[in-house]
Amino acid sequence: MHTEATAFLAALTGAQRAEAARAFDDEAARRWIEYRPRPRPGLSLAALGETARKAAHRLLATGLSESAYAQAMTVIALEEVLDRREGWQRGRHSEDYRVVVFGEPGDDRWAWRFEGHHLSVTMTVVDQVIAPAPVFLGANPARVDVAGRPAVRPLGVEEDLGRELLAAMTPATRGRAVVAALAPPDVRTGTRPVAALQEPRGVPRQDLRPGERDLLDRLVGAHLGRLPAPLVPPARDLHFAWEGASGPGAPHYYRIQGDDLIIEFDNTTADGNHAHSVLRRPCGDFGGDILAAHHATAAHP
Repeated sequence: MHTEATAFLAALTGAQRAEAARAFDDEAARRWIEYRPRPRPGLSLAALGETARKAAHRLLATGLSESAYAQAMTVIALEEVLDRREGWQRGRHSEDYRVVVFGEPGDDRWAWRFEGHHLSVTMTVVDQVIAPAPVFLGANPARVDVAGRPAVRPLGVEEDLGRELLAAMTPATRGRAVVAALAPPDVRTGTRPVAALQEPRGVPRQDLRPGERDLLDRLVGAHLGRLPAPLVPPARDLHFAWEGASGPGAPHYYRIQGDDLIIEFDNTTADGNHAHSVLRRPCGDFGGDILAAHHATAAHP
């Protein structure tokens, strides 16, 4: 990350660097997640030449596994598909993503973010320890068919495994897991700078049968597998909750929570073709936990 962030900044002009670089202590800009098409801090990919744009993508790739990087590139490309579906009225485009670096790469505290519509990846580095959250991926359209079969479905595995887990449960266990008949309009943590565990938490992992636990573990693995293996956070004291309908094509939502982990997935539009997913850490978002440890041991004026 240090190498690629340094290369990205070095590829910029002075004016571009003024947009791309912020102080680490700019809390309002650093503790930020916005996955809707809104104005946001940072330097737009549209303003970059080939060298700087490739450097931005290489930086993004340091925070994602290979499969998640492929998902992210599909999410970006879908902006052009969505713009066509909307009759080219909103000016969406696949370079409408911004990169920002907080602090100086290699310092004891620095961070970076790559963000635009349906994609937000923030990595915070403190004393060479990386905090990999929040990470958001969405897709609209969530599915594009060819001859009645999905040709593009970047979040399909996460959706299918969640429904498969719910279907595998006994009626009694499913009754505990389904905590609301209607799905929320969006992920519950939203764009808040601080995520909080949600209630009710649903059914705990230890109350599932072995096959159900295996499905839950595979589902958690699909979400945490978006990160490179050394960055995967622990997943302890897991609970699974579902809201909305269980069948395909209807609005639905699930969340998985642990002691410092929130995973959410929703597909809640009327046509069932607009998906959101996010990884949050109530204590670790934006490096909260490693910053606390840093301040506890480091001398500060």
